Amino acid sequence: MQPPLEQNPHQVYPAHWEADVVLRDGGTARIRPITTEDAERLVSFYEQVSPESKYYRFFAPYPRLSAKDVHRFTHHDYVDRVGLAATVGGEFIATVRYDRIGEGEAEVAFLVQDAHQGRGVASALLEHIAAVAREREVSRFIAEVLPANNKMIKVFTDAGYEQKRSFEDGSVHLTFDLEPTEASLAVQRAREQRAEARSVQRLLAPRAVAVVGAGRAPGGLGRTVLRNLLGSGFTGRVHAVNRAFADDLTEVDGVPAHRSVAGIDDTVDLAVVAVPAEHVPAAVADCGKSGVQGLVVLAAGYAESGPEGLRRQRELVRQARSYGMRIIGPNAFGLINTSEAVRLNASLAPESPARGRIGLFTQSGAIGIALLSGLHRRGAGLSSFISSGNRADLSGNDFLQYWHDDADTDVALLYLESIGNPRKFTRLARRTAAAKPVVVVKGARHSGSAPPGHAVPVTRIPDATVSALLRQAGVIRVDTVTELVDAGLLLADQPLPAGPRVAILGNSESLGLLTYDACLTERLRPLPPVDLTTGATPQDFREALARSLADDGCDAVLVTAIPWVGENGATESGGGELLAATLREAAAQAPSAKPVAVVHLEIGGLAEALAAATSTAPSAQPAPARPGGQSTGPAPAPGPDPVDPHRGGPRRIPAYPAAERAVRALAQAVRYAQWRRQSADAGRVPEYDDIDEAGAAARIDALLDTAHVDVARGLALSTDDTCELLGLYGIRVLPVRPAPDADAAVAAAAALGYPVALKATAPHLRHRPDLGGVRLDIASEAGLRRAYAELTGALGAPAEVRPVVQAMVPRGVDTVVRSAIDTAVGAVLSFGLAGAPSELLGDTAHRLIPATDRDAAELIRTIRTAPLLFGWRGSAPVDTAALEELLLRVSRLVDDHPEVVSVSLEPVVVGPTGLSVLGASVRLAPAHARGDLGPRRLPSY
Repeated sequence: MQPPLEQNPHQVYPAHWEADVVLRDGGTARIRPITTEDAERLVSFYEQVSPESKYYRFFAPYPRLSAKDVHRFTHHDYVDRVGLAATVGGEFIATVRYDRIGEGEAEVAFLVQDAHQGRGVASALLEHIAAVAREREVSRFIAEVLPANNKMIKVFTDAGYEQKRSFEDGSVHLTFDLEPTEASLAVQRAREQRAEARSVQRLLAPRAVAVVGAGRAPGGLGRTVLRNLLGSGFTGRVHAVNRAFADDLTEVDGVPAHRSVAGIDDTVDLAVVAVPAEHVPAAVADCGKSGVQGLVVLAAGYAESGPEGLRRQRELVRQARSYGMRIIGPNAFGLINTSEAVRLNASLAPESPARGRIGLFTQSGAIGIALLSGLHRRGAGLSSFISSGNRADLSGNDFLQYWHDDADTDVALLYLESIGNPRKFTRLARRTAAAKPVVVVKGARHSGSAPPGHAVPVTRIPDATVSALLRQAGVIRVDTVTELVDAGLLLADQPLPAGPRVAILGNSESLGLLTYDACLTERLRPLPPVDLTTGATPQDFREALARSLADDGCDAVLVTAIPWVGENGATESGGGELLAATLREAAAQAPSAKPVAVVHLEIGGLAEALAAATSTAPSAQPAPARPGGQSTGPAPAPGPDPVDPHRGGPRRIPAYPAAERAVRALAQAVRYAQWRRQSADAGRVPEYDDIDEAGAAARIDALLDTAHVDVARGLALSTDDTCELLGLYGIRVLPVRPAPDADAAVAAAAALGYPVALKATAPHLRHRPDLGGVRLDIASEAGLRRAYAELTGALGAPAEVRPVVQAMVPRGVDTVVRSAIDTAVGAVLSFGLAGAPSELLGDTAHRLIPATDRDAAELIRTIRTAPLLFGWRGSAPVDTAALEELLLRVSRLVDDHPEVVSVSLEPVVVGPTGLSVLGASVRLAPAHARGDLGPRRLPSY
């Protein structure tokens, strides 16, 4: 170990190392560099550590730190010697430090306060100190650990890094490389998921709730929440808190009344803060000092009110996290958990929804009210509901982590107005969607900015690109809250379809044809509608549905129904309950599980009866496959209602008042089911023997070192440097020769060989084929001189036009391959046809980098103009294999070298055999951390 170093006065404090993290138990801690001002905190921290932990740290009894120790452990140069601390409430709970001992190598050591051991503090610190070390060009850690210190040995061995272990001089000697591996990243993500899910679970299942701001008189937000808590039958304990309560007031609405949370002789897990914004800081401090785990802040007047409100919001988050608390809000509507073991309604919703299998997250209280009402009206129940308001802390990402493992939730519905970390959201959504459907509707898609109150990073990519990336992740994206409910009902209550074949049956030929047309619009494969005629009885419906469900030629059934004609010739408008019973009976007795939905017009009571859960008749049928995974075991025998054993109640059949709505919901389920079937094989990132990764890295470093780089715009490479860099990844760009005059053009053509093309490359002419800036198939010197004169005569002097000469290539389809890095989303690979299809119509496909071979194949097949690549109208199919390889090579280049911030290949002419890259541009910038690939940290907007 090196001798102590004085802190370098010129070393800037690395504020970017500061981070809030969620620990294993769901609480939070702050990680930050240790400074010279931390001497008293360090001494106080050390005094609270047990003698055993001190012995494990120093390999000898070490009851107290000397003044020399304190100086050494608080003075760092942040390069060769670095110390980080984890703090709660401003006090140290753990420390880690490294000391450089050689080239790229450092010794690392931890100390965790005994009261906080087992919370995952050391694991979080290891992630952050490893990231710091890599930034300071330390690539390897060495640790000496006593054999009896099993907890610390486990921290190192479970981290997933490549390591060596030996026993020397009575201690365990560990050496491990800090380069992230698939194993270390998997460990990090698994810890993140458990911690964030736990932080949500603590809020949704509190043992005791305090309503801060509950008034003595009825009315107001606090009393409303208190009333709703009591009305929901909450199984825990409830306390009313208001600093204005008189000393002799002991109860409010039958619950204990207190002037402060600190005065409650109980462990409060959740506090609903219903006081004005100016009083929130005092309430948060009271809750934090009393050990409250989480807050629901209802107050407005934060980021939605302007810059000063944004400052208050950021201070609110910092204050709450300093005590280890998570926040829902501010400007929140609240949260609900319908579990029988909890029955929590800590919201402003006057009525708790029925218990069900849908998890609902919304960033808008008004939309939340509408969704609760719509779901209730259609007989749907919820597992949990969260309205996050400004979502300054807890967000949709956290609830996706929770719902992934929640046995009570089969479908996740989210109304989002902003996505703070799109890259993380797509990662979490993909993981959750592999187990259960995730349906999203996003507001503020075209406003160009986040709604007031949503302090999120600015993203440059268009909404269409975000939508494509969500589809790649398996997210079902819908356009309206009505579609959100429609899709949610079908996915929560029906099995996933095995394919796109749809049987249509009903008592109205016209409604059946409308449904048939809607299926074709949604690219389903409808079978000819079966018209039961207007005289059909409920028994006729039952028999027809049974036949369709038994037919191996269909994957789903849509039942269309209008009021039927009775025996006396009058139109029957009632009878919905009878029809519902027969349909449910037919579904219960089906030999295989297929989704069923009903389109009805003016049949009273039908929708309610189909959604009702009233029968639990026994059955011996195998259980239908749930959207969330495997069959759940034997289900009850045929009876009046299909019973879903996963819920212990009958399976509902969703009903829709319009054919288009039912078909759209079914089409979403079909596409999601197809994604689920394919997601098991995500493909692979291929290796290419001719890629020179090291050579490209050296060339990139040289280019960035020798040029002035505009941080905002990056460095645009010259044509020669672009071709050289792409060539190191096996991407050959067809050479061009500048032609400043006609003689130079002739010389260039002689070198390249006829026939040639003459092109204008001035920026204002590049994408204007209508101006005649390209002359093709020039076969002779005379033809070239003539074309040169015509080009410059029509478009301007050579200096303005910038003509170049390029060899001709075989005819084919002109395409565009691009990649760009967005600070929020990460690196994105894009593909489309050149010209109007991609520029005017937006017919471009996108995938996140690194792209797999399957991603590349999907990219070229996803665009609407893809038939042009596969022999449209008798034309020769092009070499799509070569095109897929080009996409994968571009993906590898950008993934291997984060300094490559954009690549554009245009046009790429793809012929029947091979392709030609006619133009290319590359932009570099200093590398920056991408998306959420660094150590775990909470966002700090």
